[in-house]
Amino acid sequence: MDPTDISPPRRRIYLMRHGSVDYFSESGRHPDPDAVGLNEVGRDQASLAGLSFAHAGLHFDRVIVSGLARTIETARRVLAETRQKVTIETWPDLRELRAGPLEDIPDKQLRTAFVGTFEGVVPPEKRFANGESIGELLARVHPAIARLRADPNWQTVLLVLHGGVNRAIVSLALTGQPIFIGNMSQAPACVNALDVGSAPNDWVVRFIGVAPYDLLQAHARATTLEAMLLQFLKTRRDAAPD
Repeated sequence: MDPTDISPPRRRIYLMRHGSVDYFSESGRHPDPDAVGLNEVGRDQASLAGLSFAHAGLHFDRVIVSGLARTIETARRVLAETRQKVTIETWPDLRELRAGPLEDIPDKQLRTAFVGTFEGVVPPEKRFANGESIGELLARVHPAIARLRADPNWQTVLLVLHGGVNRAIVSLALTGQPIFIGNMSQAPACVNALDVGSAPNDWVVRFIGVAPYDLLQAHARATTLEAMLLQFLKTRRDAAPD
C-alpha cells in the first residue's frame, strides 16, 4: 500500500430495517412475532427501497437476514427490484430483541417497558418489555458483525434486520464501543450506509435512517415503537371485558 495514500480502502454495508408489519391484529390477537410478515404498506416500502438500489446500479455480494419472516420478505422484494440472484443468508444472531410476556406488564408500566429501551444511551441491564436485555443483544450482534468484517470475500453487503439490532450496529459504528444508543430513528424499510476498513474502529457512517419512500419524513414525529405501543394498548382495551 502506498504510504502517501490517505484514502484507505473500505467496504460498504447497507443496513436496512424490514418493512411495516402488523404486530397486533384488530381482533386483539398477538401473532407470533417471529412469523409475522409484511403488511401491504410494508411490501410497497420494501419494493421502493429496492428501486432506489436499482437506480443506483448497486450490486450486492452478499445478502444477510435474521431469518424472521419480515426480513426475508423485505430482502426478496429488494432483490426482485434490483434483478439480482443472490443467496439470502440467515444469521439468527441478528434476530430482534425478544420481549417478555406482554400480558404480565401493567398499563402504567408499558411505556417504560417499551419505549424506555430506546431512550438515550441505554444501560446493558435494561430489558425490552421484560424480555431480553440490551447487554444480551450486544453480546450476540457485535460478534456477528465482527465475523462479517473478518471475511474478505465481499465488497458490498446488504443486511436486512430490525430496529433494535440496527441501533446496536450503528451505535458500534459511531462510537467503536459496546454501547446502545436508542434514540435514532429506524423507520420501516429505512436504509443506513456504513463503510468499514480493516482496523477495528475504522467505520465511516454515511447516513442513518433514510426512508426511500419518504426522504424528508416531514410528518413523522412518533417512533415506530411508540406506534406499536399504541396499537398494543388499543388491542388490550378492545379485548378487555365490559
